[in-house]
Amino acid sequence: MKRQKPSLAEERLLRKQGYRHIAGVDEVGRGALVGPVLAAAVILPEKFKSGWRSGVRESKQLLPEVREYLYDYIKETAVSIGIGSSSSEDIDAYGIAKATRLAMIKAIEQLDPSPQFLLIDYLTLTETKLPQKGIKFGDSLCFSIACASIIAKVTRDRLMVEIDRTYPGYGFAEHKGYGTVSHLKCLREKGPCPLHRRSFRPVSELAGFRP
Repeated sequence: MKRQKPSLAEERLLRKQGYRHIAGVDEVGRGALVGPVLAAAVILPEKFKSGWRSGVRESKQLLPEVREYLYDYIKETAVSIGIGSSSSEDIDAYGIAKATRLAMIKAIEQLDPSPQFLLIDYLTLTETKLPQKGIKFGDSLCFSIACASIIAKVTRDRLMVEIDRTYPGYGFAEHKGYGTVSHLKCLREKGPCPLHRRSFRPVSELAGFRP
């Protein structure tokens, strides 16, 4: 998909329909081998002016220092932000799909005021009765979802730096738990740490995990 600037078109359409508290929802960490899957939900004000808006993109398209810069402005501007996560144990117990949905629900439940409508990257959540729309490539197309992707990414990246201090030697601060060549090498040499996802290959092969 061609990269483009996310717009507020979805939010404007919903406001014309009477919705005011519209939450963008996204997750990060589905494909990692270690640590939680983490979701963020962001409600933005109806009107705001700021130079940072033009820099917002889906989080993976941004340099780490740009994400950090935008994270601060999104937090300062947002009406409300919710964070939810599912641990490695949750992922092993329920599977990554359900664990991701649970993390999103937790993030939504943290919002105050409560959202009236959800704009979600890809998914729809049957676990809530809130009106919602799942948008394919939503983190690239929808401004609220893109902001949620930045909040989720920065929050999880910071957590992985903390995990690196607790379990040194795997390089978590650098690769954030994803299956890079260096991570796989450390995994083979050291074996899994307590926060590795036992249900994910190649961790399962090294840990002898049987679902």
